[in-house]
Amino acid sequence: MLMLPFSALTFPNIDPVALRLGPLAIHWYGVGYVVGILLGWWYARRIVSNDRLWAGGKAPLTAVDLDDFILWAAVGIVAGGRIGYILFYDFARYLQNPLDIFALWEGGMSFHGGLLGVTLAMILFAMRRGISPWSMFDTVSAVVPIGLGLVRIANFINSELWGRPANLPWAFVFPNGGPEPRHPSQLYEAALEGLVLFLVLRLLTHRLLKLKKPGFVAGAFVCGYGLSRIFVEFFREPDPQLGYLLGGWLTMGMILSTPMVLVGIWAMWRASARSGPAAE
Repeated sequence: MLMLPFSALTFPNIDPVALRLGPLAIHWYGVGYVVGILLGWWYARRIVSNDRLWAGGKAPLTAVDLDDFILWAAVGIVAGGRIGYILFYDFARYLQNPLDIFALWEGGMSFHGGLLGVTLAMILFAMRRGISPWSMFDTVSAVVPIGLGLVRIANFINSELWGRPANLPWAFVFPNGGPEPRHPSQLYEAALEGLVLFLVLRLLTHRLLKLKKPGFVAGAFVCGYGLSRIFVEFFREPDPQLGYLLGGWLTMGMILSTPMVLVGIWAMWRASARSGPAAE
């Protein structure tokens, strides 16, 4: 038997159910989404209330707009995330068992699908309110890492989306991941997509005042997420129903994230090439 030079960390084995109210079970995964949306809403209100951050000394949307948008955002995230997971990751299963589409408590959400869903919601809402879509994108992008970090921590609590086998002192033996120690890839994502990306965007919005160039912050978020996700995919175990897609290393996460990097670079270039609050 091969002896590992490092002892794997003990998985904390936290109950994935945060609260039970009779037959109702509230999972940490759902709590992560709800708290992430509420904290994002609170932080976004502070951003649009800070006139110093915006071209012309005034944000193109108001705190009231954000109050009204929160339901649109929730629907876009959940519907887009679910549809994206079905189409990108497990279409055959849901084709055979269509009622499973509504079993949200079993998990199965795609960030890329959620991004498309909330982007559509932002475009429709901005058109309805006469708001610059790019400024709407910027505001929402600045707060998304809050929810990303919380949901990735919930993934860790649920012992899901774990990483590849690892011979490292911080590897974990996950309850449903076999006997091998594995990368805690959920925590890698929480750190990169959550904390690090939030701090980068905070620097852009409050120190470098990039909200004055509509589209730059959104581009930085999209590019930053894409790069973070591609990097972590080298340590994350691919979904078993998909596996590796090319050459034993390419994953669906990499495929979906690569266009994000290109779109993000284009958005930042576009924003830098244009100036003034009229840039849309």
